[in-house]
Amino acid sequence: MITGELKNKIDSLWDVFAAGGLVNPLDVIEQITYLMFIHDLDDSDNLRAKESAMLGLPYKSIFADEVTVGDRKIDGSQLKWSVFRDFPAGKMYSTMQELVFPFIKNLDGKKDSAYSKYMDDAIFKLPTPLLLSKVVDSLDEIYAIMAKEQDKDVRGDTYEYLLNKIAQSGLNGQFRTPRHIIRMMVELMQPKPDDIICDPACGTSGFLVNAGEYLKEKHKEEIFFNKQKKDHYMNHMFFGYDMDRTMLRIGAMNMMTHGVDSPFIEYRDSLSDQNADKDKFSLILANPPFKGSLDYDTVSADLLKVCKTKKTELLFLALFLRMLRIGGRCACIVPDGVLFGSSTAHKAIRKEIIEGNRLEAVISMPSGVFKPYAGVSTGILIFTKTGHGGTDNVWFYDMQADGFSLDDKRTEIKENDIPDIIERFHNLDKETERERTEKSFFVPKDEIVGNDYDLSINKYKKTEYVPIEYPSTAEIMADLNELEMKITTGLAELEEMLK
Repeated sequence: MITGELKNKIDSLWDVFAAGGLVNPLDVIEQITYLMFIHDLDDSDNLRAKESAMLGLPYKSIFADEVTVGDRKIDGSQLKWSVFRDFPAGKMYSTMQELVFPFIKNLDGKKDSAYSKYMDDAIFKLPTPLLLSKVVDSLDEIYAIMAKEQDKDVRGDTYEYLLNKIAQSGLNGQFRTPRHIIRMMVELMQPKPDDIICDPACGTSGFLVNAGEYLKEKHKEEIFFNKQKKDHYMNHMFFGYDMDRTMLRIGAMNMMTHGVDSPFIEYRDSLSDQNADKDKFSLILANPPFKGSLDYDTVSADLLKVCKTKKTELLFLALFLRMLRIGGRCACIVPDGVLFGSSTAHKAIRKEIIEGNRLEAVISMPSGVFKPYAGVSTGILIFTKTGHGGTDNVWFYDMQADGFSLDDKRTEIKENDIPDIIERFHNLDKETERERTEKSFFVPKDEIVGNDYDLSINKYKKTEYVPIEYPSTAEIMADLNELEMKITTGLAELEEMLK
């Protein structure tokens, strides 16, 4: 969550745009995103140069030597944020409009890449040099605050807060999955260097970015010292689909800034026939939209064969099973209704996951996880596509705290089940003796089948009642009589003092 000084600075930046004549919130967030990307491009170029030097690998800066922009050749250093930010307002504006913006639009030479697709129609909309100068100064102040909080995902929180601005403006607002929940899911799934990873409802690419960062942390040498694996990481590992071009543009820039040269991020209605992916991915990480009902004629026919429904949360589960290859794994967030819904479609998709594949875990999350944007109760399903069953015992975990208060403020607290969830999930052999009165336990498949494939944790969790002995009625009455006598004595003494 964005709070305090940083929140005030972002609000002030928003006001600067409004005062400068740019009032459409979608335009504002796009322009801020472009400028943040230009700033981050300078920082990430420096960082990648340092990393390459440490690894003994060659690296050529994108700002090195002469750079061609249109039919002009210029000194590349002029395009660095750290350089042009010190120009006078007029020169900064012309540099941005005539050089920097055309440069970032054509930064990726592959015309079919995600970045090129969503930068082709990007427009620099700041109307005056004065507005640009004020915005650049404001962003510098924001980045100075971010630098003080390096242990937090301030950039991601900034995006979330900006997206909330769109929602507040009455447009089609979106919110991102909290970054610590994304990180937990990534650590549960432990991506491998040869994985092909997809998020069919990617938004700003939070799951893909975190999976990439995890691989950098855990498999850096294996990936970056192997030409083939590095090429896979840069160009063939990450896939994301969405139906919002603004989010796709942010997502593409987010991935590129995090060092992935060419993710496959595409405008696509994942649930329609437009999405033909089948048996393709080894890992799916997703928090698909729960936006209610679709028309049957907009949904891919093979998904309706698995569960005939208009509910997106059920259709996405059918989609994940189709898109995964045999042995592929999935961790996805679902609303609680998916776990216990009694309709034919609800039961059908749960049966398909349990009987036709291998359901491994159900993690129940508290309803405040998505506040202040939504108060819906959710869970995480973890399963593997086998095509022939394999579910035996399903691990349940009752998450009660995620490190933040469960109210709208979401302030940091000590109580946090996430480290325990990750530790226990990777050591399931130690969970077999756990009682159902504890936070985590196993439930055999046969019991789940006998309960109409119900996956709500309350169906299986047992509450331990501790007997409390109360005093007898006679003892209570004796205590009351004694208390009454003391009150009467006290009143008599008080009356005597007042005479």
